Amino acid sequence: MNRRDAISAPAQGGNIGDRLFLAGQVGLLGSYVLLIAALLAALAMFTSRSDIVAAIASPEIRYALRLSLLSCTLTSLLCLWIAIPAGYVLSRYRFAGRDLIDAVLDIPIVLPPLVLGLALLILFNHTSLGRAVERIVPVTFAVPSVVLAQFAVACAFAVRTMRVTFDQIDPRGERVALTLGCSRWQAFWMVAMPEARRGIFTAATLAWARALGEFGPILVFSGATRFRTEVLPTSVFLELSTGNIGAAAAVSLMMVVTALIVLVAARVFGLRGTGML
Repeated sequence: MNRRDAISAPAQGGNIGDRLFLAGQVGLLGSYVLLIAALLAALAMFTSRSDIVAAIASPEIRYALRLSLLSCTLTSLLCLWIAIPAGYVLSRYRFAGRDLIDAVLDIPIVLPPLVLGLALLILFNHTSLGRAVERIVPVTFAVPSVVLAQFAVACAFAVRTMRVTFDQIDPRGERVALTLGCSRWQAFWMVAMPEARRGIFTAATLAWARALGEFGPILVFSGATRFRTEVLPTSVFLELSTGNIGAAAAVSLMMVVTALIVLVAARVFGLRGTGML
């Protein structure tokens, strides 16, 4: 019996208990899907065509869209640069302090966003290291602060994804490559990396989507200055602060559409990259 047959077997059986169990699970899934659909419908219903046209035509929001796309892409690349080796080390090696490091990596996930933004602000404005960096490259309330704030949060999700990915890859292939004369780097690059392609796409997608929705650290560390550090989430905040709820809803819909395009594209190309499509 293959995996598909095993999953569908309870639905095909005549046991009433199995059918009730499946109906309950589907009902819980459907309730959450309906909630998400209701939220999207609420945004769409509150936004008129004129609000959407005005948002697209607004130079401020167009700048925020460009900065969001650029910063999220840079953040995803930085996250992969850290997450791939970090996930590999945590998955393949056992060393003193490993569990502590693993716990520390979860701090950005559970830390309140405003606290993270405050920590970044203090680091770059009230420590000697941060002030030294600021003298070379202005960070606070500038575009680099947007990328750094997004990276500080999104990288934790990417690292966690890559560790799970390498945990699911059998290390025997790498051991065989080592016995055939490959170096550790060659075994990693030619054996582990191709098998981890789906996980890499997933990590990049998750990091990109998380960066797109980041608001708290950016507001504290970067501000919400028009034509400087304004990204789409801060555009929503600025429109709401002026009472323009229609424009805020329109920008929110732009974020939803942008995220959907990226998520769908990443999944399609990710499956193609593994030869499954």
